[in-house]
This record gives sequence, C-alpha cells and structure tokens, in this order.
Amino acid sequence: MEVPMNSAQSGAHFPVQHRSLSLDIKGNKTDIVLSKYEDTFLVIVTQIGCMGTILAAKKDESVFSDPTYNVTVLFGKRDEPVLLACARQLIEHISGSGSARSLVISLGLKDHSQGTLKDIIAAVIVNRLW
Repeated sequence: MEVPMNSAQSGAHFPVQHRSLSLDIKGNKTDIVLSKYEDTFLVIVTQIGCMGTILAAKKDESVFSDPTYNVTVLFGKRDEPVLLACARQLIEHISGSGSARSLVISLGLKDHSQGTLKDIIAAVIVNRLW
C-alpha cells in the first residue's frame, strides 16, 4: 500500500523531544537543534546549512577509578582539537547534571574560534533538554 507524502494527521507531534533555535554568533547565523532520545542526546549546530564534523561523546565509569570522558570523531575533520573540546565540555555538563545519556554532536561551522565554540556551548546549555 502506498502512503501519500503529506499524510500526517493534524495534531500529530514528532515523537522525540526536541528544541530548535537560530541565533547570531560572531556575525554568523547559527541554527541549533537539540533532540533527546532514550539513551542519547543529539545536538546539531550549523552555520553552513548542513551537518559538519560528527562527534560521539560518552562517560565511562569504573568502580576503581574516577570517570573518564571519551570523545570520538565519527565523520569529518579529525585535526580540530577545539571541536573535541566542545563535545567534551558538553558531555561533562550532561553527566554533571545527573544524566547517563551519551552525546552525538554535529558541528558545521564557518568559524572554529574558541569564542564561537564558547557561545555555542552556552546556547546549548541554556536550551538543554537534560
């Protein structure tokens, strides 16, 4: 059976809790989408209109040592330490607030400066879903 493309019922909602915003960061229009899944937060930040470098971050806990935070580049630029730092700061904040969810973040940025990334982190934290 073929289903028409525009067959959504009126009043139907996207089943994943999410939040989206658009703001100006250092002169660049920046779109941010945050989604909360059962075991993961997805954060998409773009200044270029598409996904950029995709990173995964998670907290690893051990009975015998302090927790560690692992950040891995899944796709994109592997030589951008500021992108890794951004993901690490966000997973530390997520974990510090009591959530055990991991983080997948996409950063499609024109400007990779520390100031831009600090503003992005601040915007995500203010609009957080955790």
